[in-house]
Amino acid sequence: MKQIGSIAGRELRSMFVSPIAYGVMSLFSILAGVFFILDVAWFNEMLMRMQQYQAFDELAQWNLNDSLIGEFYGSMSVVLMFLIPGITMGLYASEKSNGTEELLLTSPLTIWDIVLGKFLAGAVFVTLLTLLVGMFPGLLFAYGDPEVGKTMSGLLGILLVGWTYVAIGGFASSITRNQIIAFLVSFVVLLTLLLLPAVADFGVAGSAPAVAEVLRYLSAAIHFEQLLKGLVDTADLAYFAVMIGVFLLLTKASVESVRWR
Repeated sequence: MKQIGSIAGRELRSMFVSPIAYGVMSLFSILAGVFFILDVAWFNEMLMRMQQYQAFDELAQWNLNDSLIGEFYGSMSVVLMFLIPGITMGLYASEKSNGTEELLLTSPLTIWDIVLGKFLAGAVFVTLLTLLVGMFPGLLFAYGDPEVGKTMSGLLGILLVGWTYVAIGGFASSITRNQIIAFLVSFVVLLTLLLLPAVADFGVAGSAPAVAEVLRYLSAAIHFEQLLKGLVDTADLAYFAVMIGVFLLLTKASVESVRWR
């Protein structure tokens, strides 16, 4: 564990020594603020319209969590899909391009120490981003009455989605020495996971229901939506754990393969 912490600390220091981490956090904060303001404005506009047209049935079903916080969390999960590849693209690719990969692999550290340490660094950074996201719904507790359970489960969903993206981005970085290629590979994989439900609904739902169900299950968005509803199911938690574990195993195999070349 000490070696893993050392690797994670080294990666975090390298992130914050360069302007990348500060740039990502600043951009993320600005986008979070913009999306939150837009969601609040849209929420208020819809409330006024329903009151104006006396749509009392719809008004009774309107609430902060489903109609505002959930929309905000959904927008931020998409933003993470664009930003996290920018953070993870250098985890391994930079070691290869700088010529420090051999020094790292010949050190007393195990491959798992390296893989888990770099993943931990990315996970800590995502946790900081998640805390930034949580600040905005926190403001609503001073002026409204959102559900604590739904708010926290949605925030947990953001965290788990972010950690999964870090594991995928780390794998993409481990298979190339070019950071731009690592970014593109990671982004394409994340975009594919996002679009799997659409592929299942419009592509194979009619002819192969079993395949469509598998495609839906593989999408992080489906499990994230369950957490947005306040449903913390072990099946959804297991999905994120399995996805992270699978991509960490793939990353280990990719890093370890360097020794056999």
